[in-house]
Amino acid sequence: MDAPAGLDAAAVDPSVSPCDDFYRYACGNWMKATPIPADQSRWGRGFSEIQKRNEEVQKQILEELAKAKPVKKAKGEALDKQKIGDYYGACMDEATVEKTSGPALKALLKKIDGMKKPKDLPGVLAFMHLSVANAFFGFGSQQDFQDSTLVIGVADQAGLGLPDKDYYLKDDEKSKMLRAAYGDHVAKMFTIAGDKPEVAKSNADVVMKIETELAKASMSRVDRRDPKKIYHRLELAGLEKAAPSFDWKAYLKGIGVAKVTQINVAVPEFFAGFEAVLKMPMPELKTYLKWHTLNGVANFLGKSAVDEHFAFYGKTLTGTAELKPRWKRCVAYTDQALGEALGREFVQKTFGADGKSETQKLITEVEAAMDKDIDTIDWMDQATKAAAKVKLAAIANKVGYPDKWRDYSKVKVGPKTFLANALSAGKAATDHDLQKIGKPVDKNEWGMTPPTVNAYYDASLNQMVFPAGILQPPFYNKAAVKPVNYGAIGMVMGHEITHGFDDEGRQFDEKGNLRDWWSPEVGKKFEERAQCVVEQYNGYTAVDAVKVNGQLTLGENIADLGGLKVAYAAYMAHRGDQKAGSLTDAQAFFMGYAQSWCMNQRDEIKRVLANVDPHSPPEFRVNGPLSNLPEFAEAFQCKAGNKMVRPNRCTVW
Repeated sequence: MDAPAGLDAAAVDPSVSPCDDFYRYACGNWMKATPIPADQSRWGRGFSEIQKRNEEVQKQILEELAKAKPVKKAKGEALDKQKIGDYYGACMDEATVEKTSGPALKALLKKIDGMKKPKDLPGVLAFMHLSVANAFFGFGSQQDFQDSTLVIGVADQAGLGLPDKDYYLKDDEKSKMLRAAYGDHVAKMFTIAGDKPEVAKSNADVVMKIETELAKASMSRVDRRDPKKIYHRLELAGLEKAAPSFDWKAYLKGIGVAKVTQINVAVPEFFAGFEAVLKMPMPELKTYLKWHTLNGVANFLGKSAVDEHFAFYGKTLTGTAELKPRWKRCVAYTDQALGEALGREFVQKTFGADGKSETQKLITEVEAAMDKDIDTIDWMDQATKAAAKVKLAAIANKVGYPDKWRDYSKVKVGPKTFLANALSAGKAATDHDLQKIGKPVDKNEWGMTPPTVNAYYDASLNQMVFPAGILQPPFYNKAAVKPVNYGAIGMVMGHEITHGFDDEGRQFDEKGNLRDWWSPEVGKKFEERAQCVVEQYNGYTAVDAVKVNGQLTLGENIADLGGLKVAYAAYMAHRGDQKAGSLTDAQAFFMGYAQSWCMNQRDEIKRVLANVDPHSPPEFRVNGPLSNLPEFAEAFQCKAGNKMVRPNRCTVW
């Protein structure tokens, strides 16, 4: 294949027909030639390769700043630079971490040992929630689903050490094996913390008992996708009624929001389960809290704890063979702790003003294509179409990096105190979140840092965000021909737009309020089309006998299907005179899409993702939507009966 700029001819497997398996056709030889690195559970031509480049840029920035001499009385950007350099430097100083983290951990555990009576629990739990871990439950801020101008508190389920409630409740052999491995891991961590083996084993049994009870009370991931099921304005009084044994006023005072009474109790049944757990003996509750302290800070401790944490969460759960090099982990921790301070330095090296303007132009084109698409939909009445267009026009777009950078003045960073640095950063982030409650919504805030290789749509804000991290090859390539960029980053833009109209996003109006703006008949027609998508993806196998969960992945699958459709329409409206080598420009568009998703994954991570990830596996993110698109079949001359031409096509947007 004479590949146009932006495509990889060597990735193509010509032995596979594009009409039988387009993913294998576009990516097959890349998959054969690209091993998964030992420190990764999966590796992709898009996300992973960009992430690797981004890490190296961040490493260079941080190493230079870590070596820089401190500036006396530094302020603003100069102080942020000093903080990220010191944070990274303290993380990289393994000898000091080894020496200081043990005593620091004992000080954390001592707070829990000091609990004598139930009245002591709220204060200890408040301390843990501020900086260590979400034991028992989580508490934070959210926009009120029915008044998007208002920020309220939210109490929600949390407190599990395994990825999902089903890990505790399923009886298949794989689940039993993982539960046993988890129990062994918990016991080993208690041993590292100083307990004798027999005590550690007993502690692990207690942890499993309590977490199983919390899992039974938790709502499933599928149910949580319905915003109506996780919205219950019961206020403080309702929370106190759900779990009356817990002193909620003392807890709220402990986390610094004593006056908050407006609260969404996301899953009331969970807090009834929490109430039952509170009846357990105090020594068992303390054991559970100690475990979540250990688990919450494990990556900031010495080698034995880090290695054991990886042995379970890395090797056993995801199949990753080796722990990432220290520098990669320290880059990630610095991004988590001081992401916009690091991001400001990152965008100066990687993302120019021209990149921002070109991206915004492309978003505008894709939005225009969506607007025209709404006109052509035959299952919507005019009133609902008009409301959809109002919502589309109201979507706000953020590209590259924030207009105003986050203030990290509350993060205390010392050059030799890594665990203390991490706890301070965690507390500052939690404080930042909690202090939003009762204040006007800040629509300028970002939920991802600039180096992040991802994008998102927020239904409550009705806005899309595209960090600088993802606006790089192969998703966005200045040197690529136009159809390749439209197929890669254009589809991502179309995907995020469509999230505003998927099974979850469609329930919010243009202002971000949970409001039914659909006529009943049109809403029913949408659900019928969505069910077609559910059934299509239920038929795919993720790994072994584990199927894709079409209900869990429904929103992402609708967004993939709609995103491809409107990105293709946007390209066709602005195609111009394009040369695509031996490919037509339509073929180059679809190749640009598929090759950005080339990926190899370990079986272990496939199992985890099938349980918890709302995205389908990459091969079905390519073949699934394409098999529904007549434009794809026409581009590659696929006929009825070919695997890439579904006899009963699913169409939503």
